[in-house]
Amino acid sequence: MVTLASDGRRQRGRLHPAWAVAAVAFLALVGAAGFRAAPGALIVPLHEEFGWSTSVMSLAVSINLLLYGLTAPFAAALMDRFGVRRVVASALSLVALGAGGSVLMTASWQLLVTWGVLIGLGTGSMALVFAATIAQRWFTRRRGLVMGVLTAGSATGQLVFLPPVAYLAETAGWRVASLVVAAGALAVVPAVWLVLRDHPADRGVRPYGADASYVAPPAVSGSAARRALEGLAFASRQRSFWALALAFAICGATTNGLIGIHFIPSAHDHGMATTTAAGLLAVVGIFDIAGTVASGWLTDKVDPRLLLVLYYAFRGVGLLLLPQLLSDSVHPSMVLFIVICGLDWVATVPPTAALCHQAFGERGTIVFGWVFASHQIGAGAAALGAGVVRDTFGSYTYAWWAGALLCGVAALLSMGVRASSPTGVRDDGGAPAPSSKETSP
Repeated sequence: MVTLASDGRRQRGRLHPAWAVAAVAFLALVGAAGFRAAPGALIVPLHEEFGWSTSVMSLAVSINLLLYGLTAPFAAALMDRFGVRRVVASALSLVALGAGGSVLMTASWQLLVTWGVLIGLGTGSMALVFAATIAQRWFTRRRGLVMGVLTAGSATGQLVFLPPVAYLAETAGWRVASLVVAAGALAVVPAVWLVLRDHPADRGVRPYGADASYVAPPAVSGSAARRALEGLAFASRQRSFWALALAFAICGATTNGLIGIHFIPSAHDHGMATTTAAGLLAVVGIFDIAGTVASGWLTDKVDPRLLLVLYYAFRGVGLLLLPQLLSDSVHPSMVLFIVICGLDWVATVPPTAALCHQAFGERGTIVFGWVFASHQIGAGAAALGAGVVRDTFGSYTYAWWAGALLCGVAALLSMGVRASSPTGVRDDGGAPAPSSKETSP
């Protein structure tokens, strides 16, 4: 282990390298998020060309979301073992391969391979575990804020890609839209390779805000899969893990699974133009950025459990009212729903990540990977379930109401999360897990 002597914030009068790493990480998350915006805008064009049912296309998205989540804890361990740069560059390449390869589809099973398997593995190898890894390794101060900003990278990707994807799908065709998504993922790979490093020690500095007592962690060795499974075995013995996992599963079900995939088709059912509905989701992305950054800032100062209760309660009310708000045009009440939905969209991530770090210490990132896996299991189940509801009843109303009920359950679960390890010490036998409430510089 090496003790670093360089300043924790600046090196030779220059901006600390942590900020450059965070900036490129943000761009990588934007590039990978291109496909997150695509399915909702492409479901209608694919149905019109191939005649595939909503259930079949929802199954492809469901596979994507499940792999997106289940890959995450193993990706965290792979980043520990093989390095952030290699894993992220490979993940972006998989996203590009899946999006670009989809233009050659002629059968529905190929949709399951491209949209489902390739893009699911690619996005899952980064996801929010990547954001948590960067925030926890490179920052001591401002960790919650940085986590919020990086989480907003996915919302920014939705904001950047959704309007052109929807426009191109209606004008130039869905294949051109898919190629734009592929190009967006590939464009970030050179910056990832040039700038990203695994630890501040690789640049000869301490994490941003660390004092002189900071000691660089030892290199990780051994099987990445074994470390991921050991992290799950450790966490699964604690009630807080199950409360966080179940609540975050509901988070995924009500955002990525319901609104992210089915808002546009549902609005289309009510006579709204696809481009108009896509524009509303893009506005969600704008307010998501503000909400997630603010949530990161609040996580440094307020009990994360209280934040989670408030976020889930607001989301539940919105979903309960959504069937009455949908129509063939945009009106003030719909705009209000979009604003609240955006502010709340992934505001749950910074407090959830903070609680994982507090409760599970050095294993916090891998445990968060498993909690995030539950998020995507919930998203996948809701994406498929809402498609089945639409095909069965001819409407999404029951799906929206079920989401509202689940949000109430998530709020109750969040109240019961313990903010520190039951043993009072980190799992590695060290000092008590640090609080997420950091001091200002």
